[in-house]
Amino acid sequence: MFPLDPLLRRFVRQGHLLVTDHRGRTHHYGDKARPLDAAVRLHDAHLPWRLAHNPAYHLGQAFTDGVLTLDEGSLLSLLGLVLSNTAELNKTRAVRLLYKLDELATLPAVVNRIPGSRRNAAHHYDLSGALFALFLDSDRQYSCAYFRAEGNDLETAQLAKKQHIAAKLFIHPGQHVLDIGSGWGGLALYLARHYPTVRVTGLTLSAEQLQASTERARQLGLSDRVTFKLMDYRQENGVYDRIVSVGMFEHVGKPHFGTFFDKVAALLKPKGAALIHTIAYQTPYGGINPWLRRNIFPGAYLPGLSQLIPHLEKKRRFWLTDLENLRLHYAYTLAAWHERFQSNRERIAQLYDERFCRMWEFYLQSCEAGFRWGGLTVLQLQIAAAIDALPITRDYIAEEEARLRAADAVLTRSPIAPSQAVSG
Repeated sequence: MFPLDPLLRRFVRQGHLLVTDHRGRTHHYGDKARPLDAAVRLHDAHLPWRLAHNPAYHLGQAFTDGVLTLDEGSLLSLLGLVLSNTAELNKTRAVRLLYKLDELATLPAVVNRIPGSRRNAAHHYDLSGALFALFLDSDRQYSCAYFRAEGNDLETAQLAKKQHIAAKLFIHPGQHVLDIGSGWGGLALYLARHYPTVRVTGLTLSAEQLQASTERARQLGLSDRVTFKLMDYRQENGVYDRIVSVGMFEHVGKPHFGTFFDKVAALLKPKGAALIHTIAYQTPYGGINPWLRRNIFPGAYLPGLSQLIPHLEKKRRFWLTDLENLRLHYAYTLAAWHERFQSNRERIAQLYDERFCRMWEFYLQSCEAGFRWGGLTVLQLQIAAAIDALPITRDYIAEEEARLRAADAVLTRSPIAPSQAVSG
């Protein structure tokens, strides 16, 4: 177990971890008087060295490769133990310095020029549409849902997310909305259906998503008002009344934050407004997990609020008119996705293989752990190009949400779901 054993003895201060090495010997770490949080088994003699050298990367890789398995507890409880103890380490000056050095060292990985951004999007979002249909809601909302009440199911929470965002956009008849990172088209189509004279343009870098969203618009009879384009946001040159971006800013990359907000400012009309919905760090920057960046989301960078505000203040180009911190909503969303993933695991394994399933299990569970114990959150920033572009109280948001909820309660089911629009 050397050099992993001395590292774990210093590291595990909270919880109780049991490790069985490749020879069958057991090692306890943390508070042995309390019940086990997790019991893991190492099947490779060289794994302790790899884990000690780079645990942030090799824990995920070992689970994916099947050389680290769980005897007791869940993957989520293991990751919770890891992150709870990491949180204590993160308070030390030495570790904060290491994070800063790591951010500098990984800077080239988040220089997302247009060709690289397209490759990064294809790596994840051009996977089989059948995969996403097996764990997302019927509208394929691949971002944080909004759990208005305890016990809401995923479909209800994702519908509430669209209502919440639509209300914050304060849309008027005849306006033109730009959706940066439009995915499978669910939000754009929702806006078009609820605001009959509004036009919506969606931008995506995924050919798979473009095909699906365009087909959905055609079958819903909305092609005259909803247009989807395979285009990077930096290439768009229209002028819009409203801009919305949900779950795309994580892929911008820190070196391009200024470019993004410059572009939003250039695309907005003088009385325009935008809603930016992004994963962010509530705590000081801790770096995106290197395993996630390599295997799931290449080029990703998660901002902190302190990194975003200066871009809003620069040249006084924006008013921050509303800021909401969604906190645990994404943890609940990821838990629902993981439950659906497990329910369809056999079918997903047939689409890909067992290793792919383990990789995605680690992805979903590590992200949920990040929102529960790792300082991650979701921010919704409503920004306006002028001081009087939006009402000066928030009453209109609740009023519009109530109207949309009533409309959705009687709206007939869409004649086509995204899972039907995309061949597997």
